[in-house]
Amino acid sequence: MPTNLIAATQRFGPPQRREWVTELPRIVREVSDRWELALGEPYQPGGQCSWVAPARDRAGRDLVLKVGWTHEDNRDEAAGLRRWGGNGAITVFDELVNGPTTALLLERCDPGTTLATACPEDEQDEVVAAVLIRLWQAPTDGPFRPLDEMCATWADEFEAELAVASTDGPDRYDLDRGIVRAGVELYRSLARSATRTVLLATDLHAENILAARRQPWLAIDPKPYLGDPTFDALQHLLNRELAPDPLAAVNRMAELLELDPQRLTAWLFGRCVIESIWMPQIRWVATALSARI
Repeated sequence: MPTNLIAATQRFGPPQRREWVTELPRIVREVSDRWELALGEPYQPGGQCSWVAPARDRAGRDLVLKVGWTHEDNRDEAAGLRRWGGNGAITVFDELVNGPTTALLLERCDPGTTLATACPEDEQDEVVAAVLIRLWQAPTDGPFRPLDEMCATWADEFEAELAVASTDGPDRYDLDRGIVRAGVELYRSLARSATRTVLLATDLHAENILAARRQPWLAIDPKPYLGDPTFDALQHLLNRELAPDPLAAVNRMAELLELDPQRLTAWLFGRCVIESIWMPQIRWVATALSARI
């Protein structure tokens, strides 16, 4: 079993998810039999919500089988991959949703090296931008949720967690409350004020981009929403080195993606505030950017 899946389930998975993981070997066998697949060992350490392994079908195609716990993040993954149609992202060949299980039969990338391990960060910026520009070309019709729905949910969760953290004193949460209020307000309002709407990946970063032959780099594991393209640069920025000058990284990505740098700064500021409860290491970024909003 993938070690990340086991660790995440034990750490914060609900009881139903823990039960699902215990049944996962049987579920994988049943899905594999249905699609007549020969399976390899699962990728390690793997993700937190899915069992993923190389597979080969009866026609001899090299594929990937992804068997995941059905949850809000992966609800529209297959629909998004179909909309992108292989342009910047892997292709989905089949989907099976059965209660708590979502199984996908996916294109296998060869050699499959992650962008994070293949290139230094300056080159990663360029590849991420090139992939995003491809993804933003997709049609926006379909079952996709609006970005402001996700942002409102995250902001609500942050405020609930902040209320708990505040009772424990400043040692647990020490970000200036004026910065917090400004960040939460921006995070809610930016999603509603976009003048352009695209199909977003929302979780694109260098670990979710693989080297391939059909196109040099392909995105995996999207969490599609409809909304402001500026949002799609955030996860990569949060995953790269921002010290000592986060504005330099923002300006570089804004230039590569032809985005408004002030809007990207505001988005990153809001996102850093929203994530600051769980990621104390980025509180300094929120403080540094607050003077530029």
